[in-house]
Amino acid sequence: MALLLDTRLLLRKVKDLRCLTPRRTRVKEKWAVTRTKHPPTSLALQHFDSTYSVQLCQLWPSVRAALLSEKKYGALLNNFCHDAVVANLEAQGCRDFLSDTDTEAQPSSEQESEVAADEEASGDSTPKKSDIDGQQLPPLHLSPHIKCFVFPRGDITRFKPARPDMCGLLGYYLMDAASLLPCLALDVQEGHNVLDLCAAPGGKTLALLQTQAIGFLCLNDSSVSRTLRLRKVLNSYVPKPLLTDDKLRITSFDGTKWGEIERNTFDRVLVDVPCTTDRHSLMEDDNNIFSKIRTGERRKLPQLQLELLMAGIEAACPSGEILYSTCTLSQTQNQSVVEQAIYLARENHGIQLQVVDLRPLTHMCRKTFHFAPDLHLGEMVIPHLASNFGPIYMCKLRRLT
Repeated sequence: MALLLDTRLLLRKVKDLRCLTPRRTRVKEKWAVTRTKHPPTSLALQHFDSTYSVQLCQLWPSVRAALLSEKKYGALLNNFCHDAVVANLEAQGCRDFLSDTDTEAQPSSEQESEVAADEEASGDSTPKKSDIDGQQLPPLHLSPHIKCFVFPRGDITRFKPARPDMCGLLGYYLMDAASLLPCLALDVQEGHNVLDLCAAPGGKTLALLQTQAIGFLCLNDSSVSRTLRLRKVLNSYVPKPLLTDDKLRITSFDGTKWGEIERNTFDRVLVDVPCTTDRHSLMEDDNNIFSKIRTGERRKLPQLQLELLMAGIEAACPSGEILYSTCTLSQTQNQSVVEQAIYLARENHGIQLQVVDLRPLTHMCRKTFHFAPDLHLGEMVIPHLASNFGPIYMCKLRRLT
C-alpha cells in the first residue's frame, strides 16, 4: 500500500514538472506548416524593391506597378507565311510600330553642336553619350522587311493565336515588342555573317531571319533542351529548305568558349545573355531564378554574362559589331558588365572597342516605348502602364582592332 502511494506521488510530481517545462521542448515545431513561406516571386520583389528603388529613384514606383501588371506583346510578321495576315491585324486595331516612327525627334548634328557648346560654356566636363566617340550620329536604316504590330498605347487587348498557312507556317510570332530593338540595332547588312550566341527560345532569331539579308547565320545555345525548343520554333515559321541550307547552323556549345572556336569571324554578333528576367521572376514561381536552390546560380550571373560578352567580342571580326542585351533593369548585369568587357578586351586581348550611339533608334521608337533617361552606357526600355513593354537593355560595341 505504501509503495502504491509513493508511485502515485512520483507520477504527480512528474506531471507537475512537465507543466513547468517550456512548451518548445515538449512540442516539436511543425515548421513546414507554421513557418512563413517566401515564394520566389516574393523574394524577387523584395530584392527589386531594395535595389531598384536606389537605382531608379522616383521612377521605381511606376516601373514596379507596370512589372506587376500584364505585359503587352507585339506580333512579329513572318515573311515566309503565304497568308495575308496584315489586313487581319490592322482590322483588330494594330499598327506596325516600325512604320510609325518619330523621325522628327531624331537629334540633328546642329542640335548636338549647340548642346556641346552649352556644356563647354558651363564648365561641365562629365562625359556624355553625345561625346562617346566624338562623331556625328550615323543615319539609321531599318530593315524594310521587319514588321511588328502592336496595339495602341493603353490598349491591353491580347493577340489571337496565329494560324498556320497551307504549308504549316504561322503568320506571326508573339513576343515582347521591345525584344525586337536589339535586332534592329544590330543593323544586319546584305551578306553579313551573323552569330546569335544565346539564341533560344528563338524570337530574336526569327527577327534576324526576317531581314532576308544574312549571308550565314550561326545559332547557338548551351542548353540542349533550349536548342530543341529553338528548332521547334523555327520549324513552325521557317521553310524547311532554309533550315537545311548550309547557310544556317544550329549548335549547343558552351557560349563562353566561342572565342576559342571561331575567332575574328563574324560581322555581327548578338549576345542576348541569361539574366534575372525581372518580369518572369515577379510573375512565375516555376523556373524562377530567385528560388532558394538557385541562389548560387543567380549570384554567378554577372560573371557568366561577362564571359559570354567577351566570347562574342572575340568572335567578331575587326570592324564587326557586337550587341549585348538583357531583359533586366539591373545595373550590375547591364552597364557594369559592358564596362568590364571593354576594359578586359583592351588589357587582355589588345582589342579596342567603340561604343555605338543608339539614340537614333530610341528617338525613332519613343512613340511606342519608354526609355530610361540618363544612362551613361547603352539604352534601356523601362515598363510603363501605358506602354507595358520591357525591360530590355542593349548596348552596341564596334571592334576597331
